Amino acid sequence: MRRRTKPAPAPLPQRHGVDPVRVRLPADGEWPTVGAYLAHRLPDAVAGRLAQMLDAGEILGADGPIGPDTPYRGGASVWFHRDLPAEVPVPFPVELVHRDENIVVVDKPHFLATTPRGSHVVETALSRLRHELGLPELSPAHRLDRLTAGLVLFVARPEARGAYQTMFRDRLVRKEYQAIARFDPSLELPRTVRSRIVKERGVIAAREEAGPVNAETLIELLAERDGLARYRLTPFTGRTHQLRLHLCSQGIPILNDPVYPEVLPADATDDFHAPLQLLAAGLEFTDPITGRELRFRSRRVLEAWRA
Repeated sequence: MRRRTKPAPAPLPQRHGVDPVRVRLPADGEWPTVGAYLAHRLPDAVAGRLAQMLDAGEILGADGPIGPDTPYRGGASVWFHRDLPAEVPVPFPVELVHRDENIVVVDKPHFLATTPRGSHVVETALSRLRHELGLPELSPAHRLDRLTAGLVLFVARPEARGAYQTMFRDRLVRKEYQAIARFDPSLELPRTVRSRIVKERGVIAAREEAGPVNAETLIELLAERDGLARYRLTPFTGRTHQLRLHLCSQGIPILNDPVYPEVLPADATDDFHAPLQLLAAGLEFTDPITGRELRFRSRRVLEAWRA
C-alpha cells in the first residue's frame, strides 16, 4: 500500500487563528517564474496585489521568501496570507463547556460561523478558539450553521481527528436541538418527519422533492405558552437546513428564520436583535478514544422563550 506523505509544514504562522493559503505548483508547469504562475492561478483580487506581495516578501516557499524573479519549480509549494475581508464583529462570546487532551466542546452563539468560509474568516468559532486557547491545530469534528447557537465539538490533536469525525459521519452521536415556533394545537405530536431534501450549490434554500427519503427528524412538544411552543428536535440524519425545513413543512417555521418559508434580504440574517430560534442543546456519545460515555448540555436559553 502506498503511504500518504504528510504535507510540508507552513513556513508562516497563523494570523488571527487563520491558516495561510497554500498553493502547490504543478509538476508539469512551464512558467518562467513563480510569480508568473501565481498571476495565472490566483483570483483577480489577489493577483492585483501580487507584485506588492512579492516585493514585500509576503509569499514564502519552503526555503524562504519568493521574489519577482524566483524561478518556477514544479511540485514545490508556496504560502501566503490572503487579505482578510471586512467583517462585522459578532458581539457574543464562545463559551467553553469541556476541554481535555483530545477534544474541546463549546457553546457557540448565534451569528458566529463554525469555520472560515466566504466573507466570514476571523469572526468564526474556529479562528477565535485557536487564538484564545493557543491550539493552532484545532479542527472541527462537525459543523453548526452560522445562525444556529449551541454545542460544537472540536478536536485538539491532528492524530485524533479521524476518530471523532468518523463518529459524526457514522451517526454515532445522539443530538438534541430545541426550537421556538408558533403553537399549532391541531398538529399531532410527537411525530417523525421523513422526506427527501435537496440543496443545490449557490442556492440559499434547500427544498423537499419526491424520491428516496434522505432526511428524518423526530419533533416533540416540550411546552407552550402565549401562542408559542418550545419543541425538541431529534435528527436521525444530517441534511443541510434539515430541521428548519422540516418544521416549516409542518406549518410551524422557526421564529426569525430568514430563509423558510421565505428568503429575506441578506441584512435580515445579521440582525443581532432577532436570532434564529434554534439551539443545538445536547450531545451524547461514547468517546471513540477513551471509551467514556460523554453527555453535554448547552447552557443557553432561546431568547424568545426567556422573554
